[in-house]
Amino acid sequence: MDLKKLHYFIAVAEELHFNRAAKKLNMTQPPLSQQIQVLEEELGVKLFERTKRQVRLTPAGTVFLEESRSLVAQLEQAIKKTRLTGQGKIGNLSIAFVDSAVGGTMVDVLKAFRERFPDVQLTLTEMTTTGQLQALHEAKIDVGFLRSADPSPHVTSRLYTNESLLAALPVTHRLAKQESLSVHSLADEPFILFPRDKGASFHDLILDFCGKHGFQPRIVQEAVQMYTIVNLVAAGIGISIVPSSVSAFRREDVVFRSFSEIAPSVPLYASWKTDRNETVLMNFLDVLEEKTAGEVSRISHC
Repeated sequence: MDLKKLHYFIAVAEELHFNRAAKKLNMTQPPLSQQIQVLEEELGVKLFERTKRQVRLTPAGTVFLEESRSLVAQLEQAIKKTRLTGQGKIGNLSIAFVDSAVGGTMVDVLKAFRERFPDVQLTLTEMTTTGQLQALHEAKIDVGFLRSADPSPHVTSRLYTNESLLAALPVTHRLAKQESLSVHSLADEPFILFPRDKGASFHDLILDFCGKHGFQPRIVQEAVQMYTIVNLVAAGIGISIVPSSVSAFRREDVVFRSFSEIAPSVPLYASWKTDRNETVLMNFLDVLEEKTAGEVSRISHC
């Protein structure tokens, strides 16, 4: 039994008239009648009672109509889902990000992707750079927004944005009223920093910046989340040096100040497995490129 026979049967069952059903199907009446006869022979039951005046469904035909409609609807839904999946319009996408990334352009990218592909299920997970690199290699996430590019040939990274470094100080700090300050003026301060084992490149960037200006930070506390670092600064535990996007975590008792020296930029990369080419992922990368046109450059590790 093929799908065409089901469509023929449904048309006749709805019209209860062979000529009208044939016109609806853009065919002539004789071959339609023949197909219905073949269908009845295949099923071994009579589907229609035919007289010169009318055509009506048998009890078996009534049951078969209900089941046929259900089968056709399921098949049409399966075809629709298959096509939408192939076009990347439905599916799942797992995205991980360092917490400081949400204060920047990433929000615009996610919003644009959601508007364009509302039926794609997004799974968003906050994760350290080290955790993301491992998750990418283990195929536990599709895309990562992280602070360092993976040198592996199995991962492709795109420089997503570069941020400046800012000093985070309690509002009562002696340097808080300055519009900018020298990094050397922080030499004797207690520091709250991101732990090295969670992201060596960012941690070392700050230590190198301080080292080039004559001191190594006295680290009194480490914290993984940037929001936690800001709160610890507010509590007077110490000061910190953070990416500029962290200034979006506004608190009345914390100020962010630029440096009078040329500070190194803090990179943020978008990374994914090189051999992944699912349409959903490709669609996301297209949106990413559109929203950050002119701001990013592709870095492929081959």
